[in-house]
Amino acid sequence: MEILKQILSSDLGSPMNNTAFLIFRVLLAIQLFRVHGLKKFRLENGQREVIPNPLGMPDKLNALAASFADLVVPFLIILGLGTRLAVLPTIGVTAIGYFVVHRKDSLEVRDVPFMYTLSLLLILALGAGRYSLDYYLLNIL
Repeated sequence: MEILKQILSSDLGSPMNNTAFLIFRVLLAIQLFRVHGLKKFRLENGQREVIPNPLGMPDKLNALAASFADLVVPFLIILGLGTRLAVLPTIGVTAIGYFVVHRKDSLEVRDVPFMYTLSLLLILALGAGRYSLDYYLLNIL
């Protein structure tokens, strides 16, 4: 129970800080879902997005992991539900994008996965803040 409290606990001090972080969290998650999540369904030139598989995982598992990170995790971030644990798969996907998939690309191309990774690491470190289901659940347990 104490570990659960540690994971869910997050209060950024003032209402202003908690509100600002709520807005940051929601806007980041919406962007992640709109730009990267919806690409999993869109067809370009009659074909679906090719999901890179730099770790050589089975194709279905790789597609499932990438889809979960870009389609499900954003909603958990918006709700602030299990936030610190929820961001871990997406941190993995974006960090692999930066360090493996785009390692030879220009800084302009590498910038996107780098900024997502940094932003998600911030959420991992701070939690969801006071305006989240994590905070609410912690205070009724």
